[in-house]
Amino acid sequence: MAEQKGSEQLPNESPAIIIKLPGVNLKLTGRWTVLAIATLLLVFILIVYLVSLKTEPKLWASGALWILFIGYWGAAASNAAPTKTSESVSSRQLHQLLMYGALALAFFRLPGLGHRWLPMAFYIIPLGLAIHISSILLAVWARRYLGRNWSGEITAKVDHRLIRTGPYRIVRHPIYSAMLGMFLGTAIVSGELHGLLAVVIIAAAYWRKIRLEEQHLRSVFGAEYDDYRRKSWALIPGLL
Repeated sequence: MAEQKGSEQLPNESPAIIIKLPGVNLKLTGRWTVLAIATLLLVFILIVYLVSLKTEPKLWASGALWILFIGYWGAAASNAAPTKTSESVSSRQLHQLLMYGALALAFFRLPGLGHRWLPMAFYIIPLGLAIHISSILLAVWARRYLGRNWSGEITAKVDHRLIRTGPYRIVRHPIYSAMLGMFLGTAIVSGELHGLLAVVIIAAAYWRKIRLEEQHLRSVFGAEYDDYRRKSWALIPGLL
């Protein structure tokens, strides 16, 4: 829930939005206010667009989960530490393009991609939603352990430290695992090829990002990161 301050705001006080979510109570000021308003506006436009296209009701629940997750993630971003170095703008933009394209494809059926890859069974939609919700919980858990070290970009933060606790004790990129799980959950709920193709695209995007990020982390932490790699999995314990 977002509450915007009204006329009682002092003339010299920056605009503020208070965002209240389970376990979160953030006051966003300055540029974060603009970001929060823009996010809410984009979410509203997306909902109207989905309804106007008469998207299948079975995808509405998955879409609502995505909206809640994006809202939480945007709010949590205000707690990130200052950045010392980061990846190039073009590299970040490529990843964002792949992610947004995959997310659109997960919901919108393109010609030739409406055929089903899963049977029309009663358990399919609950299974997809369960995977989606579990993946969101994993992302939130990992984000809280990462704390101020988090960034949407490949960066080195001021006073950056290597996190090896919580989900990071087992996998090196649990947030990426969670993102893949969320896309898979939506693809299962849809049951159609466009959702499956979205999973393939986002998997390729994160395969690229993991390679770049691990090279960067090795340059920052050296032997400590090599030791961490030997004792953990990249995404899925026992598999990858």
